[in-house]
Amino acid sequence: MADVRPFRALRPRDDLAVEVIAPPYDVLSEAEARAIAENRRSFVRITRSEVDLPAGTDAHSDAAYAKARENLDGFVANGTIVEDAVPTYYFYGQVMGDHRQVGVLAACSVAEYDAGRIAKHEYTRPDKEDDRTHHMEVLDAQVGLVFLAYRASQTLASLTARGTAGEPAWRVTTEDGVEHALWPAPADLVEPLRAAFAELDTLYIADGHHRSAAASRVHANRGNERSAYFLAGLFPDDALYVMAYNRVVHDLNGHDVAAFRALLSEKFDVARTEAPVPTERGTFTMYLEGAWHLCTPKAGVVDADDPVKCLDVAVLQDHVLEPILGIDDPRRSTRISFVGGIRGHVALSTAVDEGAAVAFHMVPTGLDQLFRVADAGQVMPPKSTWFEPKLREGVVVRKL
Repeated sequence: MADVRPFRALRPRDDLAVEVIAPPYDVLSEAEARAIAENRRSFVRITRSEVDLPAGTDAHSDAAYAKARENLDGFVANGTIVEDAVPTYYFYGQVMGDHRQVGVLAACSVAEYDAGRIAKHEYTRPDKEDDRTHHMEVLDAQVGLVFLAYRASQTLASLTARGTAGEPAWRVTTEDGVEHALWPAPADLVEPLRAAFAELDTLYIADGHHRSAAASRVHANRGNERSAYFLAGLFPDDALYVMAYNRVVHDLNGHDVAAFRALLSEKFDVARTEAPVPTERGTFTMYLEGAWHLCTPKAGVVDADDPVKCLDVAVLQDHVLEPILGIDDPRRSTRISFVGGIRGHVALSTAVDEGAAVAFHMVPTGLDQLFRVADAGQVMPPKSTWFEPKLREGVVVRKL
């Protein structure tokens, strides 16, 4: 069973939500964060608090963490964010173009995370864990959502429909054209929601591995009831929109184009195409020397029985990026860039036309594939999934 609990949220005053909610901290450059922070109510002043310190200040310094706490306390003191009187769940809806998704914001169990019933699919980096742990400890609060997915449940779908049938507490459209809305769950839905989540066997981390790992570390230090849960947004798998996570490589590892093509052709059928975006799993497209090519693995290249090795991103890594282009550690290599699918195929061709060597457009990794990897206790290659729309920060905060 999944232990998913209601909580008393600190959240923006309804009429101020449009000013408060902010893009995720880790998708912003310092310049972008400082520009957003010109709005003094933006939550970026808590997630990227260096914006209130001299330019160039280390975002992971003690001064930055202390400023984040000062700013959070200030938002509470001046009524920018207020605490609800009773614990509840919150329905968080987003609309991006024709896509609509609604999830439930709640508190999830650290014990279930530690036991693997909240399943992971990525490795974490110690420095990023340290950052999120320190941020949480100094703020004495959880300010960012761990993005969780679950296999769709008809009961939860029905409860979500009931909970979002009326007008939300607030509905705003952000600068990227995405509509966001929040519905606090009425009292009569609290126990049915808790029971419905208890019917789920496993929750899956879609995004937020470092935040969940940090929550586990904080609870190991504190050991109390409040730290035994972490803030999460839970979404059914049939509602989520996963985009490709593409690759740009800046050089050919000493090969000329002819040699690179020859090596690639040993394991892939390569054919010119007018379609820059691949449409079938088991293929990817490549932009090289001003043209797109469809790359299809030859027989025996893909291990279909291995949940990781059969992923398109793994096939590219194992048979192209590492052995041919010499990128054995894509997490740390400066010779490769990752480009979210929201930027489109033009971002890839432009990068190569402006000096990069080659770009690869992937088919999106599916939630079914993510679940299969996590269920097997394995991890996916880095940058395997790109979810849109992004969950905003400052929608809710959970005090520790």
